[in-house]
Amino acid sequence: MVESEGVKIRSEKMEVDKLYYCLYQEKILLFYKEKNEMLNCYEITEKDVIDEVKRSQSEDIENILQRYVEKNNLNY
Repeated sequence: MVESEGVKIRSEKMEVDKLYYCLYQEKILLFYKEKNEMLNCYEITEKDVIDEVKRSQSEDIENILQRYVEKNNLNY
């Protein structure tokens, strides 16, 4: 959840192994919770990816982010 003070994460409401994202201060923040309740966070600062997400329909954003995760070998 993005608020005026910043991003607030309610990990207790997150599903395990589901990717969550938000756009905050010209960055994309990715979050996911592992089976052992460990919370993982990544920050995307690449302007081309951010611009593509901004231009996309909400149903396409997950695909864009999934391609980014795979391309960068992020543990998700």
